[in-house]
Amino acid sequence: MILSQVSYLDCIAFLVFLAPQLLIQIGVFPLLRWLIPALPSLAPKAIVIPLQFIHERFLTPPERRAPFVQKATPFQDLVIRFVRYAFANMPAFLGRVFFSKAVSLPFLRFRMLRHGIVTSPIRWTEIKRPNFKGVWIVHDKQEQPDIILYYCHGGGFSMGSSFFYMEFLLAWVTLLKSAGYRNPALFALEYTLVPDATYPTQLHETLAGYEYVLSLSQTSTRIVVGGDSAGATLILSFLLYLSDHTELRHQKPGLAVMISPWVTIVSHNNRNTASDYLNSDSLELYGRQYIGNKISPDDPMVSPGRCKDVKKWTEASPEKGWYFLYGSEEVLGPETRSLVELLRKTGKEMDCREEKGGIHAWPVASLYLGETREARLSGLKSIVGAIRERID
Repeated sequence: MILSQVSYLDCIAFLVFLAPQLLIQIGVFPLLRWLIPALPSLAPKAIVIPLQFIHERFLTPPERRAPFVQKATPFQDLVIRFVRYAFANMPAFLGRVFFSKAVSLPFLRFRMLRHGIVTSPIRWTEIKRPNFKGVWIVHDKQEQPDIILYYCHGGGFSMGSSFFYMEFLLAWVTLLKSAGYRNPALFALEYTLVPDATYPTQLHETLAGYEYVLSLSQTSTRIVVGGDSAGATLILSFLLYLSDHTELRHQKPGLAVMISPWVTIVSHNNRNTASDYLNSDSLELYGRQYIGNKISPDDPMVSPGRCKDVKKWTEASPEKGWYFLYGSEEVLGPETRSLVELLRKTGKEMDCREEKGGIHAWPVASLYLGETREARLSGLKSIVGAIRERID
């Protein structure tokens, strides 16, 4: 199922679904306790952001615009400006509501109805077990899958849900079917968010989710693990964990797909750029909250970029290697480049797509914001091409 670009009408519908959930999930008084002190800074930004957009978009020579602005449509540019402000200034408990199932699922159904789709042709089921939960998506429930994706969503460990990613995940399964797989499937992990739990809870849930996927797969080599941002961090930590446990080492996945991974949780190399919507200070705050007080931020299990041992990464690497996608303008870009170069030394197959002028998790965001079908699916098609090439 592949829908068209998010419209201004969709944006209005999203706000309609969001407003009551802010009151339900946060409450009137907690919301006011944040909103009232924040109003003096929020109100001016409501004017400043559009003015900055007009100035850079229409009054600044193209060569002097930020790299992302040079390639973005006006709609993409404006949306990313507001996202940038929200990430830097709004607390995680608000973002948690934005990306929650209670908002995301009605929004998806609205988008489907707007396209004349009442029921998705690809079905999904919520899986709830004592030690993990997630969403199982499969093309045909009656047949065993011939390939399974195991995905962890992003959100700084503090926000996000598989339901916010559902349109992206359904499109991914749709493209795999078009690429020739008989019955592609996907399991999206719903790991516990901070502050409800900190590391290593999320890693343990990732392991439990993988064991569930193993039980459904023909063989581990037909499993593709992947994630974006914080979700990619969990996958990296999970693979390092496998390398330390001989009973699991022979059950490594076939391929790992890393979309804008948060390689090193706390690093001076995570630097702000004029294009990306992430903010290094907010990232460090979220990262330290995930790590908690009992673990060092230099521990490779919690911050995989701290592992510089080529032998260990060789043991951790999937059978068919790696596929990385990230933007040249990302806050997290320098650490990602360092890890890619390190992984090349393992001898495992490594493909890396660094999007010039690209920003964080653009293969995900572009599915919603891309102006044309090709622009929306470009990142996903490259991923599916890599999967098809290595897992036939």
